Amino acid sequence: MRLDPTAAPHPATARFLLSKVPEVTLYFWIIKILATTVGETAADYLNDNLGLGLSGATYIMGGLLVMALVAQFALGRYVPPIYWVTVVLVSVVGTLITDNLVDNAGVALTTTSAIFAIALAATFAAWYITERTLSIHSIITRRREAFYWVTVLFTFALGTAAGDLVAEKLDVGYWKSALIFAAVIALVTLAYRVFGLDAIVAFWIAYVLTRPLGASIGDYLSQPRSDGGLGLGTAVTSALFLAVILVLVVYLARTKVDVVVTATADADVTRPATA
Repeated sequence: MRLDPTAAPHPATARFLLSKVPEVTLYFWIIKILATTVGETAADYLNDNLGLGLSGATYIMGGLLVMALVAQFALGRYVPPIYWVTVVLVSVVGTLITDNLVDNAGVALTTTSAIFAIALAATFAAWYITERTLSIHSIITRRREAFYWVTVLFTFALGTAAGDLVAEKLDVGYWKSALIFAAVIALVTLAYRVFGLDAIVAFWIAYVLTRPLGASIGDYLSQPRSDGGLGLGTAVTSALFLAVILVLVVYLARTKVDVVVTATADADVTRPATA
């Protein structure tokens, strides 16, 4: 439910709470895809170009993610810079977790994809059993926010594994993989708008699929031409996409066009709600 953030609540029946996540607008999806691209290219840059290795990069980015989450949870509302910094860091850490399992532990991409798919399904189940909703428009309590960020982390890890499985293991290639994932997202959108697919189901399917889409775009732009890429490099690709994210986040912070206000009963704001 999107309302005017400056509007006064009805004095008798409800109060308005600011959501901790943004409204799902075109800006949301653009920044989400850009963030997933940065997650892929920045992880490669830290690992390869800076020579931190997967473990070193994971420790550093994991520490930054913890600090970002502390700041995010401390806020009482959605603040674009903090929220999107957290998303970018989750994207990087999710990529590094999958890369650690595959490259350091030798776990096959098919296995990691299955592991994170099960973990994501279990998180959805626990979230729904506890809160009776998976809607991101109801992220108004810390418990729901905790479920939300765990879910986001698993979507990034699963998307990384699935994207690498299609592009590299199955040898589809980066730009072809991007087209495939974009086509599937388009089909999900069509199913939602024309055939009545549940909005929450459509959102989370698209959310998972934007991860391998963004990663495929990032790999295509950054990888050498000999490997099927354009050869821009991970540093240039990461910098370009981060610059666009910065411009969009500044715009959102100034205009507040993606602020969500949720109406809820005064009696019990932690009560499970329907989608």
